[in-house]
Parts: sequence; structure tokens; C-alpha cells
Amino acid sequence: MEIVKSTRHQKIIGDFGENLICNWLSRSGFEVTIVDHTGIDIVAYHPATKRRLGITVKSRTRNVGKETTSVTIFSNREGENDNQKVIDACQAFSCEPWVGIYVEAADYADVYLTSIEYYQQAYRSSTGRGFRSWKMTPAYQTRYQEDKMVKHIRIEFHATNWEW
Repeated sequence: MEIVKSTRHQKIIGDFGENLICNWLSRSGFEVTIVDHTGIDIVAYHPATKRRLGITVKSRTRNVGKETTSVTIFSNREGENDNQKVIDACQAFSCEPWVGIYVEAADYADVYLTSIEYYQQAYRSSTGRGFRSWKMTPAYQTRYQEDKMVKHIRIEFHATNWEW
């Protein structure tokens, strides 16, 4: 099934990814809020552990045949240091910098959540054009699922009567 995107799809998918991550954090005992701040989208506080996370969320939609396309999460092009923007915002809010990735395809969606520090140690790669990406190949997806430092959920979509 081909995903036909509306003109506001990027905004809708971005909001959905943020809200879905907030939902799962809330289900895990965090107090969460969406913030409109340069660098971070969510602030989450876990009362039991006293941890405060500042999360930047990257949401993407992938059509059939593009499911394994990497997600650009940080740009380091001249004048654009997205990673530093997250770190600066987290310092302002006394948070640990984290990254959330929401990627949906026609029949499923994956959500990944990890600290930026851990991402940089275990998964950081650059495309050579000043971008850092979250790889989505089958080998990387298996690696993420087996990694206890990467939180992961998969949602499956089953449309029973949704043809227009």
C-alpha cells in the first residue's frame, strides 16, 4: 500500500511521533510535557529515579521500498549544529539529552529512544556531508532491538475498512 501524504503530513507525523513517545514515557511512570523550544521537543521527569530527559524527536514516513532509508537526526553543516542545540537546551532545563526516532511504513511503525551520549558511543556515523544518521537496515534494526540501552516499540497497522 502506497502512503499518499497530505500537504500537512510532515507536521502531523512530527506531532504524532512526539505524542506517541510522551504516551510511552507516561505509561512508564514519567511526567512528560511537549515543549516548543529550539533543540528539544519533550521534557520528561521520572520521580522514582529523579532523571530528567530532554528529548529531540525525529519522525519520518517511509513508502514501500524505502523502509530501510536512514533517518537524519543531526546536521553539522556550517551554521547548523543540531546536536549542540539539543545539548544547550538540555543544559537550560537541567536535562539529559536524548533522541527519539519515529519511523512509520505502510503496515508498521518503530519508535526508538536512547541518550545522545549512548548514540554517539555506539551508533554515531556520518554520511560525509555533515549529517549524522540513524540507520534502518535490517541488521541495525536487529541490533537496536537487542540493545538494552535503546528503548524500542513496534506498532503494527491493520486497516480493516479504510479504502477511499
